[in-house]
Amino acid sequence: MITDLKPLLQILGVGVAVADLDSWEVLYENASFFDLFPPGEDADAALTTRIPELKPDRALSRIGKGRAYTFECESRKGARPAPLEIVLRPLPDNPQQALVEIRDISKQKQSEYMLESYSKLSEKNTRELRREKERGEKLLLNIMPRSIYEEMRDFGTTTPQRFDSASVMMLDFVGFTDMAISQDPSRLITELNDLFTGFDRISELFGCERIKTIGDAYMAVSGVPDANPDHAHNVARVALRIRRYLERRNAAHIEPWLCRIGINTGPLIGSIVGIQKYVYDIFGPGVNLAARMESHSESMKITLCEETYELLKDEFACTLRGDFEIKGFGTRTLYTLDSELGS
Repeated sequence: MITDLKPLLQILGVGVAVADLDSWEVLYENASFFDLFPPGEDADAALTTRIPELKPDRALSRIGKGRAYTFECESRKGARPAPLEIVLRPLPDNPQQALVEIRDISKQKQSEYMLESYSKLSEKNTRELRREKERGEKLLLNIMPRSIYEEMRDFGTTTPQRFDSASVMMLDFVGFTDMAISQDPSRLITELNDLFTGFDRISELFGCERIKTIGDAYMAVSGVPDANPDHAHNVARVALRIRRYLERRNAAHIEPWLCRIGINTGPLIGSIVGIQKYVYDIFGPGVNLAARMESHSESMKITLCEETYELLKDEFACTLRGDFEIKGFGTRTLYTLDSELGS
């Protein structure tokens, strides 16, 4: 049969040979096979010698089950070895002999390499896009509450919300423009950044949202954008711990940072403002009165009005300051927040 097929096998572009499965002697080979795996000095070299990558036991096991044995190796021809796929199949009319077929899989390997490269590039781009998305999300979460960000992400816009009861804390530093550090811009910004970072951590710890900073002023709120029945208690705890934080910081530094803090409880509106530069802000008389409480406060004191005092008096120690004329709000009774009872 092989003799009849010799003319056809010789012109094939793939290497073809017939080998005896007992001795692994090459019974026939075409020119392509000979060129790819020449016998060398021993013209009668066995197939296993000419192709060392061939595993005889494995080949016999698979061929004995009527299955093809396939493996890969590299050609010895040329300066640059080419990847080859070698397939051994039992001959139908002679199970003791195997047809050996060799295919150059350079283009296949090249395609696999390109596919792998594209896949890695795609994965890299996906990771970079994910990092950019995370950076953008982190930036937006620095300027708006998470629930507002999620609403804007999902719907492309947000709806202004009215909150019937929330508590606002306003903080400002005493004599900020006259502080010696204000003459050193780099140091000033570094210290303000450290202080506000500390304030942020305290606010987050007690369920408050930092709304914004304006120069040396810091504003936080509880009960917005998610309602919280303990909003006054949360803000009070934040204010007391911020004051304690500053006291400990001042004890370790030459130049002190002294603050005034005002707290107010009341209705307000929260909304995104701006089109190209987004910012989440709160508005209304409740916010304005918190600012008035801060301006009427004394150095390292926390001032609050009667509405907030009524919510805190059972759990916090407060001192009556008296009645004061508050611009835009008439006469109000003010208190100082001193400490949390039992602390």
